[in-house]
Amino acid sequence: MRFNGTGISITDTATSRDFLAGGGNTGTAIRNHNWSGTSLGPITEWPTSLKTIVRLVLTSHQPMCLFWGPDLINIYNDAYLPMLGKRASVAMGQPFRTLWADVWDGVYPFVKTALEGKGTWAEDLPLVMTRNGYEEQTYWTFSYSPLHDDNGQVAGLLNIVTETTQTVADRQSLKQSLEAAEQYIQLQQQHEEQQRLLRNELSHRIKNTLAMTQAIVSQTMRHSDNMDTATKTIQQRIAAMAQAHDMLTRTSWDEVDIHHVVDSALVPHRDHPTRFEVTGPQLPVSSEQAMGLVLAVHELATNAMKYGALSHESGTVAIRWSVDADETFHFEWQETGGPKVEKPTRTGFGSRLTNRIVAAYFSGTGEADYHPDGLHFRLKGKLRTLEQDAA
Repeated sequence: MRFNGTGISITDTATSRDFLAGGGNTGTAIRNHNWSGTSLGPITEWPTSLKTIVRLVLTSHQPMCLFWGPDLINIYNDAYLPMLGKRASVAMGQPFRTLWADVWDGVYPFVKTALEGKGTWAEDLPLVMTRNGYEEQTYWTFSYSPLHDDNGQVAGLLNIVTETTQTVADRQSLKQSLEAAEQYIQLQQQHEEQQRLLRNELSHRIKNTLAMTQAIVSQTMRHSDNMDTATKTIQQRIAAMAQAHDMLTRTSWDEVDIHHVVDSALVPHRDHPTRFEVTGPQLPVSSEQAMGLVLAVHELATNAMKYGALSHESGTVAIRWSVDADETFHFEWQETGGPKVEKPTRTGFGSRLTNRIVAAYFSGTGEADYHPDGLHFRLKGKLRTLEQDAA
């Protein structure tokens, strides 16, 4: 052991004339290789510049290799061995293009630049390799630096490399995990928003139902002659509301076709196939307007069974609806074939329900014409959307 001018010790190995000293297993492989069969020639004839670079490479713990001469013959260190995979047994002394034929097209631009005397740098360069006998996607961060011979001419290139395949995979996995987490958070936020809307919608519907129930009870009691009649009427009207609720629940309280609304309300009163004539286009109505129509049809049918067309076997009811060009909605109930109709001496809750309350659902008007040949009820207004109902 001796010391340089800085006081740092320099081992005999480091100052040995054997440039392969300290080269580990790869240094041994270089000694044992038949270099006479390559463009580098016998190892004893290698130029000083090449030997110097080889010593630098062999004593580094950073994965490194060099390519030298017209064939770019490969020499590497122990740290580079894992990158060779199954090629390690035949890699020493192989030309660059032969050893890395599967990635040559991908790295050639960097090789060309380095041989022109300019250093290169690549980060996480994707390369598909067959180093282990099968194709695999790999990633590499490396630099190619030009190497000069004893005459100062570019004679090869130095590759300082780190394989980043696992790093890229971890980064991609982390990105996917973050994306999945963001999607989960978004779904959770959407779920919470849906729950909020459902709570508001439920509260809105309960308030409307309770208000309608309260009106039915109070108004029926006010216009009934005795408790038995009031009780029976209240039960029938609330049953009609329940029937409407069942229908709307089956459609998830979404918009429902008016045919389904009317047919549902007429079910208890269809005692003959020709009793009702229902005509009109398919029209979606909102849940609240559907509820109003069910109640209106129930009141009209109940009244017709007591006093009108449905009280006679020959009586019929024509139900029609349409929408004008200005989007005005028309609904009609026309009775024929029943007893002679007389206008009632007082206005009951049933009339107020059809003419005012139900009409209000359509922001319109309701009118009953007590023609002697049969009651004629007209409803005029506007169809509403679900969003308008929820407002």
